[in-house]
Amino acid sequence: MVRCFLIHTVCPVSALSAGESRVLYSRVFGPDEGVLSERHRELSPEERRLLQKEKVAAVARQVRSAVSLSREASGRPLVETIPGEENLALQDADCGVVRLRAGDPFSEEASALWLGVQSLGFTLVCEPHENLLLAEGTLRSLTRHCLEHLHLLGQGSELQVLLKSSRIDVLLSRLLPHGQLLFLNHRFAQSLEKEVAAYMAK
Repeated sequence: MVRCFLIHTVCPVSALSAGESRVLYSRVFGPDEGVLSERHRELSPEERRLLQKEKVAAVARQVRSAVSLSREASGRPLVETIPGEENLALQDADCGVVRLRAGDPFSEEASALWLGVQSLGFTLVCEPHENLLLAEGTLRSLTRHCLEHLHLLGQGSELQVLLKSSRIDVLLSRLLPHGQLLFLNHRFAQSLEKEVAAYMAK
């Protein structure tokens, strides 16, 4: 099962201190850890919401750090792509996995798969036993649809994520229903692609 999906910044943002990442969109699946944990059960709904928000922000910081290290190690210059070059941007995207230890930030161990596309990071946080190959395919598909249909390349990409969050919700409901990774045969995958493309084109 996938615990959460998030889109966040992976390049410096003027309003933030170095090393910080701005979470632009997040969707958490499954039960709220705050309700299940003895330690957090007495927290109010607002306090639990803030705790969840901080956990998501902690994931974004760890992924931002991993993206920076990956880009430094590769030595490749970051090539700016423009709208219409979504496939090229996805091909050139940095990718990796970050192991999240128990208690940092979730109560149990998890894996964060990430794709760094220019200034944006797309991250799926999965349970440790999850099929990472299937998760990567799902993450690439989600990222491609976001890039193509929400026009996330070039200037104003952060604003586009904020303005079109309802479209990302629909995308997740089709490609990652309730946080479940889907095993798709070729015909069903094509049918799903058409359905998503038709909705996103509205």
